[in-house]
Amino acid sequence: MPDMDAGDFQQRYYSSADGLTLYARDYQPEGAATAGRLPVICLPGLTRNSRDFHPLALFLCRDETAPRRVIALDSRGRGNSAWDENKANYNLAVETADVIAACAAFGIERAIFIGTSRGGLILHLIAATRPDLLEAVILNDIGPAIEAGGLALIRDYLNSGRKPADWKEATDTLQENHGASFTALSVEDWREMTLALYRDIDGRPVADFDPAIAEALQSVDLSQPLPELWEQFESLSRFPLMLIRGENTALLSKETVEEMVLRHPSLVLHAAHGQGHAPLLHLGNIPAAIEAFLAKFR
Repeated sequence: MPDMDAGDFQQRYYSSADGLTLYARDYQPEGAATAGRLPVICLPGLTRNSRDFHPLALFLCRDETAPRRVIALDSRGRGNSAWDENKANYNLAVETADVIAACAAFGIERAIFIGTSRGGLILHLIAATRPDLLEAVILNDIGPAIEAGGLALIRDYLNSGRKPADWKEATDTLQENHGASFTALSVEDWREMTLALYRDIDGRPVADFDPAIAEALQSVDLSQPLPELWEQFESLSRFPLMLIRGENTALLSKETVEEMVLRHPSLVLHAAHGQGHAPLLHLGNIPAAIEAFLAKFR
């Protein structure tokens, strides 16, 4: 299966505070088109990577009236970032420090952030520890409380042990596992999701993350209440905030969304119709909704 990339970005490498080599895609419009306009930084989900944001990044950096620089990060152990020998470092605190290191490496003093799932949890921590970096935030199907049932689905899927023999099987497996909650996806959308999730190794698709990240979920006791980040959300609620919720998500409950709106009355809520966890941000009217939200900021 051919690569989805077309040379529309610069490949950037930088070092974490503990010396790990990390990777980002840097989408920069030509010339001075973005002068004075804040960049957008994209943070992926638990086992996802910067490829998730490729179509959206192209849309935003090519905007005819207000193009923006877009930087999409690969968290440690995912995509083109190095795997960590100390598996305990795959945690929110360390990964939050990695995002802060990326901002320093790329000279970003302030930005608009998009966080998908785990990336959104990281933004809760940044709001509490480095609020100076935030101008506005878009959360993709995540909030300060997550549902144990939804996390169990992710745990079981990631640890199923099923390894596709070829690219067609990889795409078929994705659709088999997620088709019921992602009814909005076309054949091409499933193909693009496959390209985002797997890398080609000797002609075979291999999940593009350190297996230790998925294995760690098996030790989580889902019979006990999961940690919540409402205190950190109070810090996040000081900023302009947009929340995208998958219509069929099992991770972010309607009750949690209602509480988020109560605590942040100006929150912009957008439903991703025909999508589960986590919505693909380039489908349907989501790009236009994000564009409208970004238009409020220089």
